[in-house]
Amino acid sequence: MYNTSFIKKLLLVATVAVFYSCDKDFIEIGDTLIGDNHFGLEPENYDVNAYNQKVTPVASNNLNTNPLGIYDNAVFGTTTANFNTQVALSEYAPTIGEGVEVDSVTINIPYFVLSSKTVINSETGNSTYVLDSVFGPADGKLKLSVYESGYYMRDLDPSGSVQTSQLYYTNQNVDFDGQKGTLLNDSSNKLENDEFFFSSKEIVEKTVDATTKVETKKRFPPEMRLHLNREFFKTKLLDASKASNLANADLFKNYFRGLYFKVEKSGSSNSNAAMMDFKKGKITVFYKAKTAITTDDENVKENKTLVLNLTGNTVSLQEESNVTPDYLDATQNDVVADDKLYLKGGQGSMAIIELNDFATQLADIKVKGWMVNEANLVFTIDSDKMKGVDEPLRVYLYDATNNTPIVDYIADGTTSLTGDTRRAKYIYDGIINLDATTKKGKTYKIRLTSYIRNLIKNDKAVAVKLGLVVTDDITIVASSKMDPKTINNSNFKEVPRTSVMSQTGTVLFGGTAASADKKVKLQVYYTKPN
Repeated sequence: MYNTSFIKKLLLVATVAVFYSCDKDFIEIGDTLIGDNHFGLEPENYDVNAYNQKVTPVASNNLNTNPLGIYDNAVFGTTTANFNTQVALSEYAPTIGEGVEVDSVTINIPYFVLSSKTVINSETGNSTYVLDSVFGPADGKLKLSVYESGYYMRDLDPSGSVQTSQLYYTNQNVDFDGQKGTLLNDSSNKLENDEFFFSSKEIVEKTVDATTKVETKKRFPPEMRLHLNREFFKTKLLDASKASNLANADLFKNYFRGLYFKVEKSGSSNSNAAMMDFKKGKITVFYKAKTAITTDDENVKENKTLVLNLTGNTVSLQEESNVTPDYLDATQNDVVADDKLYLKGGQGSMAIIELNDFATQLADIKVKGWMVNEANLVFTIDSDKMKGVDEPLRVYLYDATNNTPIVDYIADGTTSLTGDTRRAKYIYDGIINLDATTKKGKTYKIRLTSYIRNLIKNDKAVAVKLGLVVTDDITIVASSKMDPKTINNSNFKEVPRTSVMSQTGTVLFGGTAASADKKVKLQVYYTKPN
């Protein structure tokens, strides 16, 4: 063991207590935690068996965020992401009034923005935003169609022996598309349909007071804002004959089954895709109706609104096309070690990691009494493959045998300083390391210290298969089941939901890479008794 002063030990214990209070295994008498410089120690490197696995159609209902758009990725191919959601009235059994006249109907869904990039123009007062989670060319356009959905999304699976949630899968677009109803975004403004794009411009609403003629401006961050068919919503919601269907949630969700968002190429334009938080969206019907009688018995009309929230069951519908030969060849679901690991979100792919080399030397390590200071899996990014391609911020390593997080993930209680859930648990890591010059990804490193310690100290501990996926939210650990009709391997039947949410992908060097300094390795720093 290294001798240190009492003060250094005290500072060390205090630091570790802050970061690792959740896991007693990180602080044990006789253990020393070594920092990144490892005090000159050289790691023991162990070979890793790693191979690709294809994610077949997977349950994608009720995800936290959902992709929308067409993403052409030079490494993997094209992903077309459509979306279906139920809607709910903000108030059931509303008082509509008589003599209804609809002024307008809008749908508003906020985009993810990088608030730290917001700049205010001192002359105009307008803010400039940078959108977050948009993939593909910034000037990409889409043909966006928003339809009334005719597909009824059940809460429960009627075929289950017990009450289980109904699952909907990424490959069910044909089912939802086949039951679409009226086209709703039929505005003459092509920017709202045929030539739609994810605009980063601030939205400014101007109103003029009828009496004072004073102009007032309201400002909103960038969002999807579309005008919908007025006559449809008047007939569907505001006509008195429909009132019984607005009485409660159960009646309403069968009567108005939701919205289906469909994307297609906009002519010869480039396309792109964005992550969307649809559950923050709403439809607002602006109308006038007679709701009171004046003293001279003349009916008067009031300005009123009816609001629908995009809440309820949802499903992300993802189609793959133009799959690249290299990606197709790498994801044949065999268990042979691969020299390149292809990780892709959505209905994509993942890697299985096996620490066979370390396992064969485990007994000898125990006999020698080596104590683990730190252990990491280090993955090197294939920068040639990923040149000019969007890179995932983070990857997630988990126990693929049991579909649970590893102990190092559980023990890490760190949170993001900015509130961005993608950057929480930064001690556990998996965050991309960038090259200082090119600003492109170099490596991903994931801490396995507690996991390796447990294998050494606990005779009953068993080395499990580890799964590696891209992640869009490191705080989500639940799994999504793959469609049992499409599973063509016995290696795994579920995949982390956070990977299903992601649209990005990366290529890493595997355990059989030709270059020894690039292939994935398990690095373990030990304290070795004299």
